[in-house]
Amino acid sequence: MSKNKKIEVLSTQVKIKTIDQTDFICLTDIAKSKNPEHPDDLIRNWLRNRNTLELLRIWEQLYNSDFNPVEFDGIRKQTGFNSFTLTPKQWRDENPNKKGNIRDYANVSQLVCLANLGNLSAHLIQQTLPQAERLRDY
Repeated sequence: MSKNKKIEVLSTQVKIKTIDQTDFICLTDIAKSKNPEHPDDLIRNWLRNRNTLELLRIWEQLYNSDFNPVEFDGIRKQTGFNSFTLTPKQWRDENPNKKGNIRDYANVSQLVCLANLGNLSAHLIQQTLPQAERLRDY
C-alpha cells in the first residue's frame, strides 16, 4: 500500500511516497527548484556523475538480488568524474562577507549530493575499505 505526502524544503514542495513503510522523495520536484522548465536535464546530469552511479551500485548490491555487476561496470566506465573543484579556501576568498560554513549557502541539490556522498563514504568505511581504495579513480 502506498501513501503520498509532501514536505517543504527551501520553499520547494517535494512529494514523498511511502511504500511498505519506506519513504521515497521525488527527485523531479527537487530538480524543478533549479530548472522548472527542464528538470530532466538536471536529473540526467546527476545520473552522469560517477559518484551518483557508485551510490546506485551500492544500493543495488544491497537490495537487488538480480543485480548484474558486470553489466553495471560497462555503464560505470562511461561516466565522468564530478568536475566541481572549488575548495573551501577559494570559496572563502570569493565570499569574504559570508559567515559560517560553506554548507550554509548550498542549495538543495548540493546538500543532497553531500548527504549521499557522506552515506557512501560511511558505507565504504563500514566495509573496512582502506582510504586509498575509497578515493581511487575508477
